[in-house]
Amino acid sequence: MKAVQVTGYGDVDKLSVVDIPCPTPKRGEVLVKVKACAINNTEIWMREGAYGTEEKSGWRPEGVQFPRIPGSDITGEIIEVGEDVPETMVGKAIVLFPFTSSGGEGSEHISDDMSFIGSEYDGGYAEYVVWPSELCYDMPLSTFEESAVFSVSGLTAWHMVEQIQAKPSETIVVTGANGGVGSLNVQIASNVFGSKVIAIVGDLELEDKMKELGANHVLSYKSPNLAEEILEVNGGPVDSVLDVVGDALFSTSLEVLKKGGKFCISGSAGGQKTELDFRTLYLKHITFYGSVLGTREEFKQMLEAISEGKIKPVIDRTFPLEKAGEAQTYFKHSGKLGKILLLP
Repeated sequence: MKAVQVTGYGDVDKLSVVDIPCPTPKRGEVLVKVKACAINNTEIWMREGAYGTEEKSGWRPEGVQFPRIPGSDITGEIIEVGEDVPETMVGKAIVLFPFTSSGGEGSEHISDDMSFIGSEYDGGYAEYVVWPSELCYDMPLSTFEESAVFSVSGLTAWHMVEQIQAKPSETIVVTGANGGVGSLNVQIASNVFGSKVIAIVGDLELEDKMKELGANHVLSYKSPNLAEEILEVNGGPVDSVLDVVGDALFSTSLEVLKKGGKFCISGSAGGQKTELDFRTLYLKHITFYGSVLGTREEFKQMLEAISEGKIKPVIDRTFPLEKAGEAQTYFKHSGKLGKILLLP
């Protein structure tokens, strides 16, 4: 099969298009013909060593074993089953839950042995992938491309909104609102939980599209008076901030939060380190949440909301598998709206 491997830490020149043997499903596994694989920050940071280098990079303490096929947002068709898997699964169009874990129900994502497809396992930058049959779910939409944009970003976004316990009476600021997680944060907070959403983007030309997704107000992070604008459109402080940016908007986020407000972060594309005056934290009674991925039950709830039309796919561009380096480079550009897809 044709696949794209990460051969070590570094730039996109560490991505190599190779021809390798097709994997064989073991007991409890299925062989999936990959139809679409969306790109996430996580496989780029893994390649760049942003989670650490050598023995420390990856989702497990032992680090990534190279070469590794990245890719975790995967849809495809089951074409072969291993032992103890019903033959009736052959031909099913499925979406893959993106990690394995021995954690109990509700704590799968925080188990010490959580292992991620595309990091600890070979992933979807390939024509075929093997995966446990119990972690394969029916596609929520009719097309492979549209169904491929939710697994990691959608699960992360859903868990973020669950953590802050969003309510219809509340206002939530969503940073990076035009990105993969951010655009889903907007939809889930607004269309599923009924909250008022203030979307923060770079380019205000995206305003109409963001409002179509469910945003009540759209503001630009480039404004020198962003905090004042947020307070103005909301008529006062906000209840929560869902952040994927990190340092660049951290002080603004704390400034606009009400007393007793909640700050939830799942990414740091705008800076991985920041300064915090602890007095702001305790004097305003702010609750912090760190968040990534979520539970299998949340994944099922998300798929149901997608199938009901409450959450819609947002796709910016597609690339052929062989252009994975070009696709990852484009992914890092600002101004895009939604997900980037690789199509084998």
